[in-house]
Amino acid sequence: MGSAVSGSSAAIAFLVAIVTNYVTAQPPKWAENTVLVWSVFGVLAVVSLGLFFWERRLTTGAPDGGVRPVPLGRIAVGGHSMNPPAVQAPVRGREAELERIGALVRGPGGGMVVVCGAGGLGKTTLAAEAAAQARAQGQVVVWIRWRDDPERLGQDLAQAAHILGLPEARLEEARTGRVSLVDAVWEHLATVTGWLIVVDNVDTPTRVGPGSGPPAAYRGWLRPHGGGVLLVTSRDTTGQTWGTDADLIHLQPLADDAGAAVLLDAAPHAGTAAEALAARLGGLPLGLNAAGTYLSVPTSRHRTFAAYQHALETEFADLLGAEHPAAATDPAVARSVVRHTWDLSLDQLHSDGYTLARPVLQLLALLEPAPVPRTLITPELVADATGLPTTAATVDAALAGLHQYGLLHTPETNQAEPGSTVVGRLQLHPLVREVTAHTLNRPEPTATWLAAIDEHLARAVDAVAGMPGRTGWPTARLLATHLPAHLDRNTPHNFTTARDTLDSLADVLDAAGATSEELLLLRHVTDAESRVLGSEHPDTLASRNNLANALNNLGQHQQAADLHQQVLADTEHIYAPDHPDTLSSRNNLANALNGLGQHQQAADLHQQTLADRERIHGPDHPDTLNSRSNLANALNGLGQYQQAADLFRRALADHERVHGPDHPHTLTSRSELANALNGLGQYQQAVDLHLQTLADHERIHGPDHPDTLNSRNNLASSLNGLGQYQQAADLHLRNLADRERVLGPDHPDTLASRNNLGNALGWIGDHQRAVELHLRNLADIERVHGPDHPATLTSRNNLADALNDLGQYQQAADLHLRNLADRERVLGPDHPDTLISRNNLADALNNLGQYQQAADLHLRNLADRERVLGPDHPATLTSRNNLANAQARLAEVGRRRWWQLPGRR
Repeated sequence: MGSAVSGSSAAIAFLVAIVTNYVTAQPPKWAENTVLVWSVFGVLAVVSLGLFFWERRLTTGAPDGGVRPVPLGRIAVGGHSMNPPAVQAPVRGREAELERIGALVRGPGGGMVVVCGAGGLGKTTLAAEAAAQARAQGQVVVWIRWRDDPERLGQDLAQAAHILGLPEARLEEARTGRVSLVDAVWEHLATVTGWLIVVDNVDTPTRVGPGSGPPAAYRGWLRPHGGGVLLVTSRDTTGQTWGTDADLIHLQPLADDAGAAVLLDAAPHAGTAAEALAARLGGLPLGLNAAGTYLSVPTSRHRTFAAYQHALETEFADLLGAEHPAAATDPAVARSVVRHTWDLSLDQLHSDGYTLARPVLQLLALLEPAPVPRTLITPELVADATGLPTTAATVDAALAGLHQYGLLHTPETNQAEPGSTVVGRLQLHPLVREVTAHTLNRPEPTATWLAAIDEHLARAVDAVAGMPGRTGWPTARLLATHLPAHLDRNTPHNFTTARDTLDSLADVLDAAGATSEELLLLRHVTDAESRVLGSEHPDTLASRNNLANALNNLGQHQQAADLHQQVLADTEHIYAPDHPDTLSSRNNLANALNGLGQHQQAADLHQQTLADRERIHGPDHPDTLNSRSNLANALNGLGQYQQAADLFRRALADHERVHGPDHPHTLTSRSELANALNGLGQYQQAVDLHLQTLADHERIHGPDHPDTLNSRNNLASSLNGLGQYQQAADLHLRNLADRERVLGPDHPDTLASRNNLGNALGWIGDHQRAVELHLRNLADIERVHGPDHPATLTSRNNLADALNDLGQYQQAADLHLRNLADRERVLGPDHPDTLISRNNLADALNNLGQYQQAADLHLRNLADRERVLGPDHPATLTSRNNLANAQARLAEVGRRRWWQLPGRR
């Protein structure tokens, strides 16, 4: 094949020589025969033309799969820079990613790494920094920018291989078609080490070539088989695109502290609110750079991070949504402008056949910045909103395309509860959502889209409320965040229907134990009803009551008590003192006071409410039975365990008779009786009752129901009282894992489980782990509830006890001293928890050898407990015993000192 092509050139040259010679002044003898000359000339012309067309066939590619020759001149000359772009500022928050790339570059094997993610995440910047680091380590670095041109990419990679020593002879073979250029390049790159080749912005990997095969086949220009490292950046994030041999680095938004560093690098004098602005921008490097650049300009109107963040609320379209005139014609400009960068991906998706990708993204952008249940985005919703023809397949394809280009995330969900289903979640980056909502034009007015969203949100809530068991709980939690805006959009023209939708979902969330989500809806309903109906409207009063109950369930007892106090006053003002709503309000206020530790006030209110309910409703009315149980709970908190147990026994018998043995109120009553028996020291009876109740809960509600988890917690506590510490610890450990999974890590019940596990670890002698768990739990409770919440004070007390068990007596004493002061200030000097703190401080002082101070504190505490709790209360008996021990220790120390006086024999 090669000789034929050479022959073509020679024949043409010979032909030219003949003609040249023929026209000279002295032609050869044979040239005088014109017939012979023109015959030879004609034959040579035909041969030359034949060889010319054969060469053209080889150049354009043979139909039998022959190798296409390559113009060698372009390979040798290049014509553009192959140096990496300079990094203009420190690269923040990408240390882990840079180390992954650096380890591959430094390693012996080479390979291929793909840095992928949505536009604006800083893929090119990361690659440029990795290139700079590789070059500093002595690597040969070549930078290639993908220009949506496979032939150009081939030329650039051939030039890179040439730089790395690919011989001219091998290139000549590729030029003449004797070998495939792509194979020649990669065969050479496989033999050479010490290089990093970056191919930047490969956002259309299916067009890389050569041919139509996918990159994952590794037969094209991008391969993981070199002796050095091929680094590709792309918006395509799917493993199917890049294959199993490529190391995918999925870039995520920057953490708040790293984002703040980016802002401070650009505008070091713009104030102290950099981290807050970084969080507002969602950690997106492109947005951070845009904000930093703006703030670095002395003539900008907004000069501080705080001012810029505030301006985003009203000037978002101008600050981050502004158009650039060159973006439409220059993709490099579009990539660098927040307003346009995601349009490139959407345009690509549209050209690839994902025609619904842009409208589905726009639809998601109109929802709240929170995960959306996949089941909400139906073909019917898309069609109703956009007016476009849709099918399930085209909606699926649109979502898959958005996910492929990093515009849509699917946050991982916890394992589904038994009896429920795993619910897919869809979420936009907050800045993608905001830019899309502000800037992208829709084919229909926004009001049409929002009306469709509201209609389908209401349908989704109806579907969830009608699902059996716990099936709908995961979806209900996801829907909750999107319903306040639904109510706002329907006020006032469709207020009642929208309000009922929120109330319906709140009921589902209450059953699921999703108190935080329930609180969000109840707060919004209460505020809306107060505006629309007035604060004393019966519906508003009922909502305020429900909101206070949710606050109490979340452990926010003071806010709950304050709200219940207001509702009770309003209810008594509107209704009679004996009205059922008034009695319910008084009952709920008493429960909140009990949660605050104000057990006596709670007991007094419950006693009054119980008497009124017995008189009005009779002894077997459900409200009367609840009042009896609630009074027993308050008595239990007062330490009056026997009275509480007697009342719980009666309440349990009544609940079993009225409701049956499997009713939730019956199970709760049995559990409360077991807790009272535990307080009486009747641990075996308590364990037996808790075992029965737990089995019933698991049978009726399933193993993950909040009531089941409560029952397991109570059983573990009773086992601890029996001295079965290891079994108790094992049960608390399991329950903590279940509560974290079902309720979340910050739910009050989860925090209580972690506290109980810490206590159990202390009982089995694992004091170091106990301290670590209490330290973590205290930090979480302070973050969730604040430093003065009763649960925070209890957690600090338990940490101090764990430190004491670990032998860190001084730290324990200091913590108990602080906690005692806080409890005296928050709860009062006579609160049972305050008396516990004083007792524990005395014990810590005793361990420090401060025997006199310890004895004095125990003496004071005994007097207070006798006065507050009575002389026979278990806590009073404990104080009397502690005082006797302290006095005996003090006397023993005094005798030793007297015996050791100078001169004593």
